[in-house]
Amino acid sequence: MASKIEEVFGKNLFHDEVLRERLPAQTYEALQQTIQNGAELELQTADVIADAMMKWAVERGATHYTHWFQPLTGITAEKHESFIEPDEKGGVTLRLSGKRLIKGESDASSFPSGGLRATFEARGYTAWDCTSPAFLKEDAGGITLCIPTAFCSYNGEALDQKTPLLRSMEALNKHALRILRLFGDTETKRVISNVGAEQEVAFEQFLTQGTIEALVTGGDIEDYRSDLTNGIIDYVQNNYQVIVEDSYGRWLWTLI
Repeated sequence: MASKIEEVFGKNLFHDEVLRERLPAQTYEALQQTIQNGAELELQTADVIADAMMKWAVERGATHYTHWFQPLTGITAEKHESFIEPDEKGGVTLRLSGKRLIKGESDASSFPSGGLRATFEARGYTAWDCTSPAFLKEDAGGITLCIPTAFCSYNGEALDQKTPLLRSMEALNKHALRILRLFGDTETKRVISNVGAEQEVAFEQFLTQGTIEALVTGGDIEDYRSDLTNGIIDYVQNNYQVIVEDSYGRWLWTLI
């Protein structure tokens, strides 16, 4: 089982290791500057990234790509586009440009807007979130390259659940750096917010056992950490077969 997990783990994810392998060093560094420091990404750099991303996806059987976003409907949404473009000889070529990678346009009238504008005036734009890796989605219709995006109106109003999250993370970064400067830290360039699934697992398992209560009322935090870690390990071990062997679980392993 271990060898099988190693073979599929992350295989459908366009993660950092794949970026290093497929991008020129200068392009990779430029992308990292955008991801880590919010630097502007040149269109020429985006062209190189888009081409590498498309070739990686096509090698794995993808024929289409989609800007994948989270509108205010409670579920995700996708607008599918083909890699195929007609050429001058009457044939076709496969291409994904940096412009198409970075921005897309969806019919925003199909999604809730909170009354921001009249339906007939609706226009929505998807913008590539390069801090989230692209991935492949396999279903009955084939394999699709999913590009995580934010979804906004023409004037920048958030029409999704990701945009407020990204803006909140940027606000935390801005003011955390401001506080660090007050304490004399002049080296830190960015503060990154993280949250993982272990919190959900841990709270569900331990709330009824009084561990959180013990922590709040002065319990030993080291004991709490130990209980938390052991609980997560027990959860994975007890549910290992279900997590790994069901079809949905196998797909998730390829995206982690």
